Amino acid sequence: MRFAFSQEQFHEVMKEWGLNPKKDLDKIARIPWGGFIQKKDTPLIHETFARHHKELQAAIDADPTGEGFIKDMFLYELENHEYIYTGTAEDALDSLGFSFEDVAADPRLARGLSLAEKEIMGQEQGMWM
Repeated sequence: MRFAFSQEQFHEVMKEWGLNPKKDLDKIARIPWGGFIQKKDTPLIHETFARHHKELQAAIDADPTGEGFIKDMFLYELENHEYIYTGTAEDALDSLGFSFEDVAADPRLARGLSLAEKEIMGQEQGMWM
């Protein structure tokens, strides 16, 4: 999996893979966010994403209150998606595959998100004092 945001970067990726950027386009596939994979690696990508999803779900299931892994998960993604500036959790939830409805329907998720938001906002208040 590689990412290219210009023609020059795309050519570098193709060169890394030993592919011709004009003749070997049938050997690659686009993925979101400017990414590319070699078609031969598609099964590996699917297996990896499926494994990551299972691992994430197992960690969520192991947090009975939402105050451990779940809070940390939301905290990481909220920070990664600049919640402190945007004030919305939508992008963070989307990156985790959750909707606001999903979170509201699970008290552990709702608790973890609330704690993470409060922690970030507390950090923001501390910045200006």
